[in-house]
Amino acid sequence: MGRRYAGKIGGAAQKQMAKSKYKADIAGGSLKLQESRIIADLLLKDMSAEDWRQAIEEDNVLQKRSPGTAARQASLLRARLMTMSPELWELVRDGSKETATHALLAAAVKHSAILAEFLDRVVRERFRTFKHDLPRKLWDEFVLHLRDEDPEMPVWNDSTTRKLGDSVFQILKEAGFIADTKNYLLQPVQIAPAVLTYLRETGQKDVVQCLQVTL
Repeated sequence: MGRRYAGKIGGAAQKQMAKSKYKADIAGGSLKLQESRIIADLLLKDMSAEDWRQAIEEDNVLQKRSPGTAARQASLLRARLMTMSPELWELVRDGSKETATHALLAAAVKHSAILAEFLDRVVRERFRTFKHDLPRKLWDEFVLHLRDEDPEMPVWNDSTTRKLGDSVFQILKEAGFIADTKNYLLQPVQIAPAVLTYLRETGQKDVVQCLQVTL
């Protein structure tokens, strides 16, 4: 990969890297709009732990095949949303598909250092150099490059690395950056104004930077 993605790493992603916060939990799912709307609603209701368990495992509000699967997915989606405040949860629950999706992307970027870095460094570079696609091989190169930079980064096997890439590319497709997952064609995305307003008003310039990779 050479020096293509070398250089200064900005903002929140830099802080996360310094603490070696790269995790494989993003492999647990993409943005999951419909499920995230449900989780956002539960968070806004400020439920007790028992009521939360009842909703997820007994009532099966996420409509999963088993309580364990429901609990795992709920845990991931909740962790993402908890990086933000109730104002963003409302955008997820009540916003249009575009607004809710971009709100979830912002939360995913805040929650996952590896997603933030991939957007800020690799995807931005493709747009900056007027490339029209995002080849999957760039993901493997990116992970190897991060491991060279950060010796404390977890070492994942090929299967886990591939699943992480699958989730990241699916997130980019759901958010509109990838037009299809066959040719991985890139397209510019204008982040929903309500999401940008929220992020700026809450002082999250680094998240805004990661989202606005086409500028």
